[in-house]
Amino acid sequence: MTSRKVSLVGAESTGKTSLAFELAAHFGGVAVPETLREWVEREGRPPRPEELLPIAVEHERRVDTAAASNAFVVSDAGPLLAAIYGGLLFEDHPVYRFAIERQAAYDTTLVTGLDLPWVADGLQRDAAHPREDVDALVRGALRKAGIPHQVVYGQGAARLQSALTALGTGEPLSARESNGSWSCEKCSDPECEHRLFRKLGL
Repeated sequence: MTSRKVSLVGAESTGKTSLAFELAAHFGGVAVPETLREWVEREGRPPRPEELLPIAVEHERRVDTAAASNAFVVSDAGPLLAAIYGGLLFEDHPVYRFAIERQAAYDTTLVTGLDLPWVADGLQRDAAHPREDVDALVRGALRKAGIPHQVVYGQGAARLQSALTALGTGEPLSARESNGSWSCEKCSDPECEHRLFRKLGL
């Protein structure tokens, strides 16, 4: 079976999990929950650096299993977020290499924007401000690796519609955001991107 695989990446409290299940329901597919979050909830602590690769590999194993029997699979977070939260962004680090290799294999990568209010989850982040740092690291890693991606915004149903528009326009990703084609120096500023989305008619 040929499966369309979509990856949702972004900072904490940006609606990845809700959007993953909404997209899966819309397309009659499967959402693969964030394995890192599951691990933290089970163990009651953040993983040590040497524990991150098995977590990342397990997440992608679940994605592959789902893709073997479903036409549409959406991944909530995944290895790239594991590498970022672990501070393992060295190009020669096994976790980072694995994360980039797997991220490049997805049909579509969607980055969830920072326009949703931050809500503490008591797990990986305990303040709102690191979201901007994580957001910048996600985008920087994708651009550096040459992985096309689009940003989704909106409250409630509008966020789902933004993702559906990104998935269904038929327009090449490189025409929207790929490899740093959005050259605005404030490209991680939600208001800046809102203006760009309005110009694009989204």
